[in-house]
Amino acid sequence: MKRGLALMLLLWALPALALEVAGVNVADKTKVGASELVLNGAGIRTRVVFKVYVGALYLAEKTSAAAEALAQKGAKRVTLTMLRELSAQQLNEAFEKGIQANHSAAEVEALKPRIAELLSLLTDAKKGDVIVLDFLPESGTVVNLNGQAKGKPIPGEDFYRALLRIWLGDKPVDGDLKKGMLGQAL
Repeated sequence: MKRGLALMLLLWALPALALEVAGVNVADKTKVGASELVLNGAGIRTRVVFKVYVGALYLAEKTSAAAEALAQKGAKRVTLTMLRELSAQQLNEAFEKGIQANHSAAEVEALKPRIAELLSLLTDAKKGDVIVLDFLPESGTVVNLNGQAKGKPIPGEDFYRALLRIWLGDKPVDGDLKKGMLGQAL
């Protein structure tokens, strides 16, 4: 009896292996290239009353400050697990608006060719699809859909930082999602 109780207490004391957000299991760790990353935070993107996706941010070191998350060097990951269907056009518009809202016209103009490259990779998304946006310092932004690489890496840490500002910028796509990704509202 005592061994059973001790085992139960030991299992209870172990850290959780994943976080559940809107029915989506979000891993507490991941590997991007050779880097081990930890879940910084996760939340739900809501538009009007519709739950659109669960967004999760993985970094080398946890932080609750957007500026620190944006400035961190090394590999990073954002996962978007779709909670509803979105057309490629809807995804493209959302990414474009998010970048434009958090950058000057001159900054957007400088990023324009790489934004176009990213948008060409986005296809219709179904409920349950997982879009992964990885940053690998040696090659750039890598886009995956359901585990399948899409296109070639998009160069530049500045480009990945522009993507992160969609969720972590001064005008994020969703304030509650920003808090979640920064681990402020888990």
